[in-house]
Amino acid sequence: MTRYTRMGYPTKLQCIQRQDSQQFYINFPTPLAQALDFQKGEQLQWTIVDKGHLVLSRQLVPPDPVPLKKKPPSSKT
Repeated sequence: MTRYTRMGYPTKLQCIQRQDSQQFYINFPTPLAQALDFQKGEQLQWTIVDKGHLVLSRQLVPPDPVPLKKKPPSSKT
């Protein structure tokens, strides 16, 4: 079984009502945007996994500022 550390930031969905339409907004908390090195105007893509999960992806990912040693998942059974 693999364990993941979860980091969460509650965010409210905002809706702007206009005469003929509505538009929804989700704001990113600053610590999250800074940790991911988001840049103004960066193109992101939402993918719907199911009604409870969205995945946000970016095409151009900046390199990590410090090389990270990534451990392969343990195969404990």
